[in-house]
Amino acid sequence: MNLRKILLVIVVGVSLTSWGFTGAATQKLDLNKTLKQSSLTAQAETLTPTVTPQTKPQERPGDVPYVATPQPVVDAMLKVTKVGKNDMLYDLGSGDGRIVITAAKNYGTRGVGIDISPDRIKEANENAQKVGVSDRVRFIQQDLFNTDLSEATVVTLYLLPEVNLKLRTKLFQQLKPGTRIVSHAFDMGDWKPQQTLKVNGKTIYYWVIPENLPANLR
Repeated sequence: MNLRKILLVIVVGVSLTSWGFTGAATQKLDLNKTLKQSSLTAQAETLTPTVTPQTKPQERPGDVPYVATPQPVVDAMLKVTKVGKNDMLYDLGSGDGRIVITAAKNYGTRGVGIDISPDRIKEANENAQKVGVSDRVRFIQQDLFNTDLSEATVVTLYLLPEVNLKLRTKLFQQLKPGTRIVSHAFDMGDWKPQQTLKVNGKTIYYWVIPENLPANLR
C-alpha cells in the first residue's frame, strides 16, 4: 500500500470515529433531556391539587335562626300527616335533615329537604348516609321561596309567623288539593288549622289544602 492510500484510510477512519462519537453523544444528550422533561411533568402532575367540588356560597341570610325540632315533635308531625311510602315530603328549612330522614327511615317516605345554608345541607347529607336512607332523600341548597313545591304531598315547616304568612300564597298556588301541611310552633294567621296538637309543651298545627279556597284566603 502506497503512502497516499495509507493517509486516505487514516483520514476516513478518524472522520468515522469522530462522527460516531458525536452521534452517540447527541443521542445521549437527547435521552437525558427527554428523561428530565418526563420527570418535571410527573412532578407537576403530582403537585397539582385535586379540586373538590364545594357547596355553593349562601346566596342571602336565612329567614330564621337554626333551631332543631325535638324528635318527639318530629314523630308527632309525621304521625298527624299520616306519611307513607307513596308520599313525597318537602321540608322547608330542613336543618340537619331529621324530619325527612325520620320519614324515610320509619315510613319509607321519599323526601326533599330545602335549606339555604351550605353547612346544614352538608350535615343533612352526612346524617342521611349514616342512617342509610340516601336512596330515598335528597337535600337541596336553595331559597325556599324559589323552590317548586308542586311535587309535594306533604310539607313540613318550622319557620316564623311572618315567614309562614309570606309562604302561604305560594302553598296555595303550587300544592294540589289534599296536600297536607304541618308546622311546628307557628300558625298561618287566618288560615285556621284542622288540628292543633300539644307535644312536650310544643304546639303543632295541621292543615290540608282545600279544593276551593275560602274567600278570606284568596
